[in-house]
Amino acid sequence: MPRGDMAKPLLDCRNMESSPNLAPAAGQTIGILGSGDFARSLATRLVCSGFKVVVGSRNPKRCAGLFPSAAEVTAQEDAVKKTDIIFVAVFREHYSTLCDLTDALAGKILVDVSNNTEINHHKESNAEYLASLFPACTVVKGFNVISAWTLQSGPRDGNKQVLICCDNQEARRTVAEIAQVMGFTPVDMGSLSSACEIENIPLRLLPAWKIPVFLALGLFLCFYTYNFIRQVLHPYIREQKNKFYKMPVEVVNSSLPCVAYVMLSLVYLPGVLAASFQLYYGTKYRRFPDWLDQWLQHRKQIGLLSFFCAALHAVYSLCLPMRRSHRYLLISTAVKQVMEKKADVWIEEEVWRMELYISYGIMALGLLSLLAITSLPSIANSLNWREFSFIQSTLGFTALLVSTIHTLTFGWTRAFDENQYKFYLPPSYTLTLLVPCTVILAKIFFHLPCIHQRLRRIRNGWEKGRYVKFTLPAATGEYSSGESCSNV
Repeated sequence: MPRGDMAKPLLDCRNMESSPNLAPAAGQTIGILGSGDFARSLATRLVCSGFKVVVGSRNPKRCAGLFPSAAEVTAQEDAVKKTDIIFVAVFREHYSTLCDLTDALAGKILVDVSNNTEINHHKESNAEYLASLFPACTVVKGFNVISAWTLQSGPRDGNKQVLICCDNQEARRTVAEIAQVMGFTPVDMGSLSSACEIENIPLRLLPAWKIPVFLALGLFLCFYTYNFIRQVLHPYIREQKNKFYKMPVEVVNSSLPCVAYVMLSLVYLPGVLAASFQLYYGTKYRRFPDWLDQWLQHRKQIGLLSFFCAALHAVYSLCLPMRRSHRYLLISTAVKQVMEKKADVWIEEEVWRMELYISYGIMALGLLSLLAITSLPSIANSLNWREFSFIQSTLGFTALLVSTIHTLTFGWTRAFDENQYKFYLPPSYTLTLLVPCTVILAKIFFHLPCIHQRLRRIRNGWEKGRYVKFTLPAATGEYSSGESCSNV
C-alpha cells in the first residue's frame, strides 16, 4: 500500500467539528500488545488518525523497523505503563504470557481483537477468557471483524462496521469513539456475552449465499441431466450417433439459461406469495411463515446468481462458432447443399426468429446487469428508496418479461413439433416457462383495480374484520354505532 494513501485523513475538519465528542479521542495514547500483521496495520491506522501509539513487544529492537516511525516500540512492561487503553493483538494461546503484567494492567481497558480458527472452538469466547485472566481489567471485544488489509486501505462500504461489546458502558463508548475517529462505524452489541457471536462472524463463509448457491447448483444438475438425455443419450440409443462431444459446451450452454430464467422468476415469486398471504388474511401484521421470510431475505443473492448464469450463457453462446465440431458441421452442410444443387437456402421466418431472439436476449442481459450493479452497496447507497425500488422492482419485472419473450422466440413453433419430444420429453425451455408465467399472470391479477386497491389498503394498515364504533344522536344526525370499517 503506497504511503500516500495511508496518510490520507479519514475524517476531515468538518466531520470533527460536527462531532465534538470525537476531538478528545484523537491525540490519545493507545497501547498495542503484539507485533504481528494486524498489530502493524492497526498501529499505522491509529497514527494516521492522529493517535499516539505505543507498541509493546517481547523483542522491541527486532520489531521497531516494522512499525511507523511515529509509533514508539518498547518492552511490554513500559508500553502498559504509558496508556490506559491497550489493544491485545495476540493469539488466545499466548494470553498466559501476559500474566506477568497483571498488576500493571489493573484498571485499564483491554481491547481484544482476536479470532478463533473454528466456529465455537472453545466453550467461552476469547474475550471472556481474557477477562477471566485479568479480572481487574475492563475487557472490550472489538475490531476482530476488521482485517489487516482493511486497516491499511481504510474503511470501505461493505466492511466499515466495528462490532463492540463490553459489560462496561463507558468502556464501550471510549472504544467506539476511537473506531469513529479511525473512520469506521462502531456498532454497540451489548454485554461481553455477545463476544462469542462476534468472534464467529469472520469464520462464516458467505452464510447468506449457501441456500441460493445450493438452489442454483441443484437446478443446474437437473437441467443438465435433462438436456443430456435429450441431446446426447437419445441420438446415441435411437440413431447410434455419438454426440458426447456436446457435453462440455453445448449441453452446459443449454442448461445455463434455464437456470438463469428460473432463478430470476424465483426472485419475484415470494413477493407474489406474500401478497396472496396478505390478501387471504386481510392484514399486513400477521407474520409470514419462516420459509417465506427466509426466501424474501435471499432474493438479492438469487438475483445475482441469475445474472451470473445469464452472463455465462452469453459467453458460451459467443464461443459456440469457435468449436471445431461446429466448423465440421458447417462444412458438411455446405457440401450437402452443393451436392443437392441448392443455390438459396434463405428462410425468412428463421432469419427473423433469430434476429428477435438475439435482440431480446441482449436486452434481458442488459437489464439484469443494471439490477446486479444497483445491488452493490456503493451504488445502492447513492440511490434514494424510490429509485432503488423502481430499478429492483419495476425494471426487474421488465427483465422477467423480456426474458420470457426471449425464451418464446427461441422456441417459436417447435413446442408443437412432435420431433422435438425426445423420449416423449418436451424441450427444456417449455419447462422453464412454468414458474415465470405463473409470476407474470399473478402480477397481472394483482394489478386489477379491485385487487390492487384492496392490497394497497391492507399495506396502509387496514385490517379485515376490524370494527369502529360511532355514535349518532338523533338531534345532530351523526352516525350510530355498529358500522364496520369495511363499509365506511
